[in-house]
Amino acid sequence: MLTSYEFIAAYLQAKVKSERGASLVEYALLVALIAVVCIAAVSALGNRASSNFSSISRSI
Repeated sequence: MLTSYEFIAAYLQAKVKSERGASLVEYALLVALIAVVCIAAVSALGNRASSNFSSISRSI
């Protein structure tokens, strides 16, 4: 009977110590950070590209 309790205890400890959820949260935060950087870059470069196209069209 004691061996079944030891097995259940070992199983529960393995489930509790799993870091799968922590890895998922880390990847989600990383993806969110990349998305914020991409949005900032596109908005900054978009304004500069728009002003360049406007100056080119005025010179033509």
